[in-house]
Amino acid sequence: MRIIRAADCLSMPWKNGGGTTTEIAVAPEGASLNDFDWRISMAHVGQDGPFSSFPGIDRTLSVLTGAGITLAFGDGERTQLDRSSAPYAFAADRAVDGLLVDGPIDDLNVMSRRGRWRHRVERLSGAGSLNATEGLLVLVARKGDWQVNGATLTAGDSAVLDAPGGVELVASGGEAELYAVWLTAI
Repeated sequence: MRIIRAADCLSMPWKNGGGTTTEIAVAPEGASLNDFDWRISMAHVGQDGPFSSFPGIDRTLSVLTGAGITLAFGDGERTQLDRSSAPYAFAADRAVDGLLVDGPIDDLNVMSRRGRWRHRVERLSGAGSLNATEGLLVLVARKGDWQVNGATLTAGDSAVLDAPGGVELVASGGEAELYAVWLTAI
């Protein structure tokens, strides 16, 4: 298991000035936005605007803080996401504008290269166990402190587990929340 501390993650402003991104993990390590196989990041979205297009990439978005965001797709589809919404998967090469519901949000963004990797994202709270028999499991602690197979994650920390098998999760704190990201090579 590899622990990624929040303090060690790199934050960078968007080119359009509408927000910032904090990269949590990327494969292969050091890959750019043009050649990653998968990427997990958090973003602070400060204003309405278009999402960057990523040809050949599948994306899942989860709202972490704020009132929410409406995804207005170029084909007319509209989907509103907020803190209570399940993680929302869509093709990252679809034209989409993000329209903030009532002020800035923070989100979790998971992307994988179609045809090479697939991913699934789930929001968890409280103690429990997970079983991941193949691929990678990335855990992103959002609220509270977590014990992951005996290692401690505090809010903002992440853990990368390679084909981990059974994973024991114990949460401390009343509103503990963690995101589980399953990544599988195709």
